[in-house]
Amino acid sequence: MSEYDVVIVGGGPAGLAAALYTARLNLKTVILDRGPLGGQLLNTELVEDYPGFDSILGSELAMKMGEHARRFGVDVRDFEPVKEIEVEGDTKIIRLETGEELRTSALIMAAGGLPRYLEVPGEKELAGRGVSYCAVCDGAFFKGQELAVIGGGDAAVEEGEFLTRYASKVYVVHRRSELRAQPILVDRARANPKIEFIFDAHVKEIAGDQKVHSIRYEQHGENKELRVGGVFIFIGFVPNSSLLKVHVDHDAAGYLLTDRNMQTSVEGIWAVGDVRAQLTKQIATAVGDGTTAAVAASQYISALKDSARA
Repeated sequence: MSEYDVVIVGGGPAGLAAALYTARLNLKTVILDRGPLGGQLLNTELVEDYPGFDSILGSELAMKMGEHARRFGVDVRDFEPVKEIEVEGDTKIIRLETGEELRTSALIMAAGGLPRYLEVPGEKELAGRGVSYCAVCDGAFFKGQELAVIGGGDAAVEEGEFLTRYASKVYVVHRRSELRAQPILVDRARANPKIEFIFDAHVKEIAGDQKVHSIRYEQHGENKELRVGGVFIFIGFVPNSSLLKVHVDHDAAGYLLTDRNMQTSVEGIWAVGDVRAQLTKQIATAVGDGTTAAVAASQYISALKDSARA
C-alpha cells in the first residue's frame, strides 16, 4: 500500500496539467494511466488549436507535457490500469489491476473515456480487421483503399482528412443532414477532392468475411451498400466514470458533474477533462480543468491538515 497527497487517474492533458501544478505546490503526486501518457493526444496527428503552437504533433505535445510534469517530481506510472476506486471517510482507495492499493485524501479523476461503439452487426466481429477507432494508429494500413468514416463531429472530419494521405477516397457518413464539426474543419474537408459526404445515412451493418468489404446503411427509407476496405468510427466517447464505486453525481451519459472548482458531489474528488460534463472537449479546456482542480486539491489538503492539528 502506498500513500500520496494526490492521486491522479488519467494521463491526458487534464491529468498532466493537474500533476504539474500539484507537484509545483509541493504535494506528493502520482499519475496513473492504463497506457502511455498523452490520452487522446496520441490519437491526434496535428494539433492546431492549442495556444502557443501554430501546429504541433499530438504525440510531441504529449511528450512535452509528460517531461514537464516529471521535472517537478511527479511519480509517473503509465501502463498501470486502475480496477476500481472506493471511499472510506476522507480516504480514497485506488485499487490497481495488479492488486496494489494506493491511498490518498485528494483524488483527481482525469480518466477520459473509451470510443463509443456503433453497436451494429459486424462491428465487433471485424474490429482490427478493417474496423478502427484511431486514424493515426491504423491509417497507414489502408494505402490506396476507399474508406468510410462514421460521424459528423470534429474528430470524424479531422480524422477523415488525415486518412486522405493514405486512402484513394474517404466517405464521411453522417446520420444527420448537417455536420457538427467546427466550420474551419468542414471548409477544409469540403475543399479536399478525396472526401465525399453522405448525409442522412443510418449505418445498419458492417459487412465482411475475414476483413471489411462494405457498409450497409439506410438513407431516406432506401437500403444502400457502400464498398470500402475499412471503417473508422468517431461518434463520441463513453466516460470512464464507472471506475468509481461510490455514487458521484453525473449526467445521463455518465459524465461527472462538478462545481466551479472541478469538485464532484463527493468531497475530495475532482473531475477534469473528458470525464467531466462540460461544453467543450478541447486540450485548452482540459488543461484549465486540471489547473483548477490542482489548486483546489491543495487548499483541501491544507484544510484537512489544519483541522487535524486543531
